[in-house]
Amino acid sequence: MKTGMILEGGAMRGMYTAGVLDVMMKNNINVDGFVGVSAGATFGCNYKSRQIGRTIRYNLKYCNDPRYSSLRSLITTGDLYGADFCYNQIPNKLDPFDQKTFAANPVNFYVVCTDVHTGEPVYHLCEKGDEEDTQWIRASASMPVVSRVVSVGGYDLLDGGVSDSIPISWFRSMGYERNIVILTRPEGYRKKKNEFFPAIKLLFRKYPKLAEALGKRHEVYNATIDELHRLEKEGNTLIITPSRDLGIRRVESDRKKLQEAYDTGVKDADDRLENIREFLSGSNENVKNPI
Repeated sequence: MKTGMILEGGAMRGMYTAGVLDVMMKNNINVDGFVGVSAGATFGCNYKSRQIGRTIRYNLKYCNDPRYSSLRSLITTGDLYGADFCYNQIPNKLDPFDQKTFAANPVNFYVVCTDVHTGEPVYHLCEKGDEEDTQWIRASASMPVVSRVVSVGGYDLLDGGVSDSIPISWFRSMGYERNIVILTRPEGYRKKKNEFFPAIKLLFRKYPKLAEALGKRHEVYNATIDELHRLEKEGNTLIITPSRDLGIRRVESDRKKLQEAYDTGVKDADDRLENIREFLSGSNENVKNPI
């Protein structure tokens, strides 16, 4: 039975996921494959490259840099998160991404994107950590309204969270039957209908299927959460959620809040370390989230 891990997005709430992953790496806890969505892809890739601390390090350093994320970047480039700075300058020069280790690591790493023409999810296996894989990761994290459409692999893509925020069904269909799911919202969270949907529908009139996916996103998300809890009761899914409300915005430049979200992930993972080990070893005892 293949073991897997699913990393939800949530922009800077992904600092929580980074904390959990760093604890897993420090304790040599591995899975056969994992899939990241949006921030789960941009930050999760460091699990395959085995770069403990990289996510929190460069986010603390550059969170207030207008080249990283700013209204100026949105106006001048069409991307709130500057594409060249985030996906070229940082990984290639300022805080190098270990492409060699990434490519050599046998764990399978997938990302989820959304096809803007069909509104359907597109799944991609990132094997090399090269420029093309980087564009897939960028596409997965390109939030609608504040990002340009990313063209790669013959697709026109945006944020994977639009169509499959928590791809548990797809991942199970790929043979990953025993999965850890790291969420970035506390236990009990349910997504509400977007009150700005009429404006979003008008904005994306060129992509009606994408607008349709955005309109039903809350329904799909909440149904997936229900499915996760059903699978958890069966003993083949372990859900890790923040033990507190992270108090962090999707776009966050407060270093203290970023650090606190990361530290919460570290603490929660430390508290559940034996729980995680037992789950991956095949034991069905104590898999229910105690938090």
